[in-house]
Amino acid sequence: MKVKDIIVGKGSHVVSVSQETTIYKAIEKLAANKVLSLLVLNDDNVIIGIIGAADILKAVHRACDQIKTGTVKEIMTSKIIVCSPEDDLEDIKNIMTFSRIRHIPVITGKTLAGIISIGDVVK
Repeated sequence: MKVKDIIVGKGSHVVSVSQETTIYKAIEKLAANKVLSLLVLNDDNVIIGIIGAADILKAVHRACDQIKTGTVKEIMTSKIIVCSPEDDLEDIKNIMTFSRIRHIPVITGKTLAGIISIGDVVK
């Protein structure tokens, strides 16, 4: 099975924010969309980071007051692991397990094709 098989089933919609979005607004977006991570895109819709629930919990632990004024840029992961629709799911599962990540953006050329989660891969 390939990554593209998941994208075909779940669709290519990805919830995203800019790096200047406040952490609080990112939390609101996570809750409203019932997702656990958001891609961080620049003005050209290029992925520059990812922010997940764990990143937010770490920020809360460090400084709760930062949530209202701090920005996504301050806590996002900027070294992003991506995959292509043609990648084998077994390889992706191994990457996710070894790297301890739960979400991987799917890229076709330079275009964002979707995002897959560990839940998608296991299912």
